[in-house]
Amino acid sequence: MNSGFAVPAVALVVVATVLVGAFGLRISRTTSDFYVASRTVGPRLNAAAISGEYLSAASFLGIAGLVLVQGPDMLWYPVGYTAGYLVLLLFVAAPLRRSGAYTLPDFAEARLASPAVRRLAGAFVVGVGWLYLLPQLQGAGLTLSVLTDAPDWLGGVIVACVVVATVAAGGMRSITFVQAFQYWLKLTALLVPALFLVLAWQSDGAPHRVFAEPAAFREQRAVTVGNALDLRLDRPLTVTVTGTVDGRAHRDENLSLPAGTHRIGGGTRLTFAAGDPVPHADRGSEGGMSTSLTASREERPLYATYGLILATFLGTMGLPHVVVRFYTSPHGVAARRTTVAVLGLVGLFYLLPPVYGALGRVYAPELTLSGSADAAVLLLPGRMIGGVGGDLLGALVAGGAFAAFLSTASGLTMAVAGVLTQDVLPTRGVRHFRLGTVLAMAVPLAASALVGGLPVADAVGLAFAVSASSFCPLLVLGIWWRRLTPPGAAAGMLVGGGSAFVAVTATMAGLPGTGRLHALLAWPALWSVPLGFLTMILVSLATPGRVPAGTSAILARFHLPEELWAETKA
Repeated sequence: MNSGFAVPAVALVVVATVLVGAFGLRISRTTSDFYVASRTVGPRLNAAAISGEYLSAASFLGIAGLVLVQGPDMLWYPVGYTAGYLVLLLFVAAPLRRSGAYTLPDFAEARLASPAVRRLAGAFVVGVGWLYLLPQLQGAGLTLSVLTDAPDWLGGVIVACVVVATVAAGGMRSITFVQAFQYWLKLTALLVPALFLVLAWQSDGAPHRVFAEPAAFREQRAVTVGNALDLRLDRPLTVTVTGTVDGRAHRDENLSLPAGTHRIGGGTRLTFAAGDPVPHADRGSEGGMSTSLTASREERPLYATYGLILATFLGTMGLPHVVVRFYTSPHGVAARRTTVAVLGLVGLFYLLPPVYGALGRVYAPELTLSGSADAAVLLLPGRMIGGVGGDLLGALVAGGAFAAFLSTASGLTMAVAGVLTQDVLPTRGVRHFRLGTVLAMAVPLAASALVGGLPVADAVGLAFAVSASSFCPLLVLGIWWRRLTPPGAAAGMLVGGGSAFVAVTATMAGLPGTGRLHALLAWPALWSVPLGFLTMILVSLATPGRVPAGTSAILARFHLPEELWAETKA
C-alpha cells in the first residue's frame, strides 16, 4: 500500500475526531453532560453513536481475517454480534434506562441496595473494558505497521492519546458526536472499496465459488513467516526456501517437501509458484492474529460454534461501553427505538467484512501463512486494483480502520473511567473523571506492549464470554426476578464471571494447547453462563430474608412508563 496516501488519510481521521470532539466540548457544561450527555440524546443520533463504538477492530478487520482463514463458518461472529441487540431490545434496554443509573455498578446498587455488589460489578466493568481495549490498541498497531512499517506499539499509542484527549475534554457529550460521525465513516470506508473490488473480481476471471475448492496461489508469491509454525501438506510440494525447514537451513534453494507436517522456522521465506495450493498453517498458541483458537474449532466445531453463539448473543447486554449509552436516552421508549435502529445499522455494516474475507482467500491467501490475516481488508484494494485508484481506496479503508479503533476505544475508556471515578478515586467530579480517563487507558496500553499477537476477533469474543457470564445474569434476573438477593448476585457474578475470566486468562496463556480441556477453556460461555445463572438463583433462594426492602417499587420503576411511574409515585 502506498503510505503517501494512507498516512494522510489516517491523520485526517485523527484530526476530524479531535474537531468533532471539540464541538461536543463546547456544549458540555455539567457533570451530567460528562457522564450521560444529560440524558438528551435522541434515538437516531444515539443509534449511530452506539453502532460507531460497537463496530470495533474485530468487526472491521477481524471478521474478514477469520473468514479468510477458516471459511464461512466464521459468519457466526457477525450474526452473534447483531443478534445480541435483539436480546438487549427484548429484555434490558427500556428497564435499564428507567433505572436512572449512570453505570452498571449504579444499576447494581439501585436494584440491590448493596455497596459490596456495586464494587464487585465495578471490578467486572473494569476487567471487561480492559480486556476489550487490548485488541483495539493492537489492531491499531497492526494497521500502522502495514501502512508504514512503523513499530507495532506506535498505532496503539496514537489511539490512546487521541481517545484520552477526546474523552477527558468533553466526556459523553463529546464522544457521542465523535462515534456517530465514525459509524458513517466506517460504513463508507468498507462499502465504497467493496463495490470496486467486487467489480474487479467479476471481470478478472477469478474463481466465483471461493470456498468450494482449496485455496491456491494465482501468481508466484513469496511469503515470510513471522513466528515458527507447522506446515501441513496434503500432497508433495516444491517451494523455494530461504531459512529453516525441519531444522535444516536453506538459502534460496528449491526444496521438494513430501506430504505431511513440516516445521518452518521464524523468519523463513517461502516462494510458491502460481497454481500451488495454500498449505495449512498451525501456530498452536503462538500464532498471529485470528489464529489462536483454530485448533479448538477444528477439534470440536459444534461445541465451539455454540459457545460462540451464546457468548455473542448474551454478552452484548453486559458490555460496559454499550450499556452506558442507554442511560443517555431521554426515556425508555427512546431506548427501545434506539436499539431497533442499531439493529439496522449494525446489520448493514456486517454485510461487508465477509466480502473482504472471501476475496482475500482468492487474492491474498498467503496471509494465512504470514499470520497477518486481519490485514486483508487493508491490502486488497492495492492487490486487486492497483495504481492510484487502489492506493486511494486503500487509504479510505485505512482511515476507516483507525476510526474503528478510536470509536470503540472511546466508548470503553468512557465506561471504565466512569466506574473508576465513581467507585475508586476518593472524590468525584469532572476533574477526577479526567484522571480516571488517563488510568482507564494506561493499563491496557501497557499490557498491549507486553501481550503480543492477540487475535482481534478472538480476543473480543473472549471479552463477550466474560460479559455474558457476569452481567447477563445480573441484568436479566435483576430486572425480571423479584427474589434476587445481594448474596445471590455477588455469588453468581463471582462464580460465572470469575470462572469465565480464569478460562480466558488460561486460553490467552496457551494453557493447554489442545484437547478437550482447551475447548472448554477457549469457549467458556457454554458452561459459565448457566453456572452464573444457577448460582445466582440458588444462593438467592437460600437467602430469602436478604431481598432488599422496596424491591416491588424498584421493579415497578423499571417496567412502568416514566409518565405512569411519576403519577404512581405522586
